[in-house]
Amino acid sequence: MRRFRCFAVLLAIFGTLGKAEGESPAELRARAAAIFSPLPPVAESKENPVTEEKIRLGRMLYYDARLSVNDKIACNSCHQLDRFGVDNEKTSPGHDGRRGDRNSPSTYNAAFHIAQFWDGRARDVEEQAKGPILNPIEMGMPSEEAVVAKLEKIPGYLPLFRAAFPGQEKPITYDNIARAIGAFERKLVTPSRFDDFLAGNDSALNEQERAGLSKFISIGCVTCHNGPTVGGTMFQKLGLVKPYPTEDPGRAKVTGNEAERGFFKVPSLRNVAKTAPYLHDGSIGTLPEMVRVMAEYQLGRQLSDTDVADIVAFLNALTGRIDAQYIAKPELPR
Repeated sequence: MRRFRCFAVLLAIFGTLGKAEGESPAELRARAAAIFSPLPPVAESKENPVTEEKIRLGRMLYYDARLSVNDKIACNSCHQLDRFGVDNEKTSPGHDGRRGDRNSPSTYNAAFHIAQFWDGRARDVEEQAKGPILNPIEMGMPSEEAVVAKLEKIPGYLPLFRAAFPGQEKPITYDNIARAIGAFERKLVTPSRFDDFLAGNDSALNEQERAGLSKFISIGCVTCHNGPTVGGTMFQKLGLVKPYPTEDPGRAKVTGNEAERGFFKVPSLRNVAKTAPYLHDGSIGTLPEMVRVMAEYQLGRQLSDTDVADIVAFLNALTGRIDAQYIAKPELPR
């Protein structure tokens, strides 16, 4: 299936080269529709069906710093929902001020991705939610049992867990904590003007943004950045055509396969203009610089200033609409 998707994307690229000049919005939309699609309103899961009760609980857990060893770090500390799901730091400080070795990616639209974390070590957002709580640098809790025991001492949580997971004798479990956070994250979706354009609104993108979209396709960026999240659908080697200087083993650290050294999950470009700094280590500070780096190391191309400006304009159009009511910090249980 992944090979077929890649083949289809390549056909879309090479089958439409040279069509940019004089191209109408409708023609550009037809090209884009072969590669992208609008964001669905929710990332559905058969294993963890989204319910309002789970969402309500998950929202509270996302904001609750009591999930950390010293009550100082919550999911929202590094993945700030009013800042497009990031903290705009190279790497994030944990419960004792120490920092991890990788940049914190956005939680917006993440549930659509092929896997979670830069190296794909978590299958989905539910599995991902379990990691930082027990990470000694991040939230620092000593064990799953300690997390459960801590929440059991907060009387207000029990009725919320019972409502979210009816019929369970002891609903406060580590798995249910992850399921609730995951359900909340599955509706962290940010449709943008690009979605409006794909849906048929010619005026949703201005002339420069349409030029940037056309170049984004024809230059080859869509080889990796495709689908509804404009990325997040595959793993790729950083330094595909020109070696990129990094000591991070990437995917190989998870699989033990040296052939995957330097491979990372391709990040989604949704909200990319708001989520600097970039790359797995947060080493690239600006979006124009990031575009040039990707063109050079992934595509073997040197872009003109005009090309960079046009592509950056398109990437800005991927900045989505945040549902302020959905992400509003709730009153936490006591």
